[in-house]
Amino acid sequence: MTKAVTYENWNQISDTFSVEDQTKGARAVLEWAYSQYPEEKIVYASSFGAEAIVLIDLIYQVKKDAHIVFLDTGLHFPETYEVIDKIEERFPELQIERKTPKLSLDEQAAEYGSALWKREPNQCCQIRKVIPLREALTPREAWISGLRREQSPTRKDTQFLNKDEKFQNIKICPLIHWTWDEVWEYIKEKDLPYNQLHDQNYPSIGCFPCTQAVGTNGDSRAGRWSGSSKTECGLHS
Repeated sequence: MTKAVTYENWNQISDTFSVEDQTKGARAVLEWAYSQYPEEKIVYASSFGAEAIVLIDLIYQVKKDAHIVFLDTGLHFPETYEVIDKIEERFPELQIERKTPKLSLDEQAAEYGSALWKREPNQCCQIRKVIPLREALTPREAWISGLRREQSPTRKDTQFLNKDEKFQNIKICPLIHWTWDEVWEYIKEKDLPYNQLHDQNYPSIGCFPCTQAVGTNGDSRAGRWSGSSKTECGLHS
C-alpha cells in the first residue's frame, strides 16, 4: 500500500462518484480530492493540452488557489507557453509552477550528446519529465492527471483512483469517461483559451521534437514519437 492509500476498497470509493451528471463524475472526484487532501499534499500535473483546460476550469470551481505544476522541459512549442499565459490571466488565483529539470538543454547536450530525444527518447523523458515530476510529488500524497480511457489502449483501464507504483501515491483521473468531442464541447461552451496547435491536427501536444500533426483518422496519441514504438513519456507507465 502506498503512502497515500488510506482506504481498503478503492471500488467503493469510485462507486460514490456518479457518472450520470454533466461532468461524468469529474466534479465529484475533484470535490472529494480537495476535501480529502490538504493543499500541500495534492497537485495537478498539467500539460496544458485540451483535457488540461477542462480540468483547470473544473478545479477552479472547486479550489480557486489550487497548485498546478507544469513540467517545463525547455522544448515546448511557443503555443504551449502562450496558452499558459492566457490561463494565468483567466484564472489569476491558481498557483502555477513551471518545474524545470536540473540540467539545462546545454548541460544535457554536454553530458549526453546533442538531440538526446532522437537517440534515446526514454532517457530524455526521464531527465526532463520523470525526475522533475518525482521531485514535485515527493512531498505530496496525490496528484491529478487528465488521462481519458478513450485516448489509447494503454489508458483504457484507467480508474478515477489509481495506485501509482512509479511515484508511490494516488493518481486521480477525473476525466476517464470523457470523449474527445465532449472535451471540445466544454471548451467551446465555456469559451476557454486553448493551445492553437489543436486547430492544426495536433490532438496531443508535448515537446516539439517529438510531436507531429496527425491525419484525421489518427488516434489522440498518434502524433507522439511518430515512427517509434514509444507511446508514453514515462509519467503514466
